[in-house]
Amino acid sequence: MSEIRIPLLGDKFPELKVHTTKGFMNIPRDFEGKWFVFFSHPADFTPVCTTEFYSIQKRYSDFKALNCELIGLSIDQIYSHLNWLQWIKQNLSVEVEFPLIAASEKIAENMGLKHPGKGTNTVRALYIVDEKGIIRTLLYYPHEIGRSVKEILRIIRMLQLSDRESVSFPADWPENDLIKDNVIISPPTNSEQVKRKITDCESFDWWFCHKKIKQ
Repeated sequence: MSEIRIPLLGDKFPELKVHTTKGFMNIPRDFEGKWFVFFSHPADFTPVCTTEFYSIQKRYSDFKALNCELIGLSIDQIYSHLNWLQWIKQNLSVEVEFPLIAASEKIAENMGLKHPGKGTNTVRALYIVDEKGIIRTLLYYPHEIGRSVKEILRIIRMLQLSDRESVSFPADWPENDLIKDNVIISPPTNSEQVKRKITDCESFDWWFCHKKIKQ
């Protein structure tokens, strides 16, 4: 029996044909030219997952503003998904607009979203994929802890700014204790770059330079 290799950072997101609450979709082809968050939740009609879907939908416009789509997944039948989303709409006054995949166990296993000790439940995980279909972030969460939607948006924002400006980001950006909302410039690779970076930016040393960028 061959060992399953789940997708990793820097890999192309694998081609998937899936049945969703919005019909059949081909991922990542249907999101071509856009970023997307592909995330799994343990099961429908569960409290933590319900709070996540509520919060994610409330910030859906923020994802759209970053040219980013959303698609959820769990090993539940499409009828369960539709009933759960209807319950959210009727009881919480929020209509979930993004698609939700009714996944087979095989799809969940191949994507690293099924834990052998959790039965048919999927784990709480997510992939952030860029507009070229490359996996840029992969996060796993404990079953009992809901995700921070603000943090997911922060990661997408940082990745997009990093691509645009070729910079890195400090801890807790844009509220870092040391350099506030500045970003970190890539370390120099020769002596001329050392001189230029020390004069062109703020620095603690030649290898630790930072500056403000237009956000």
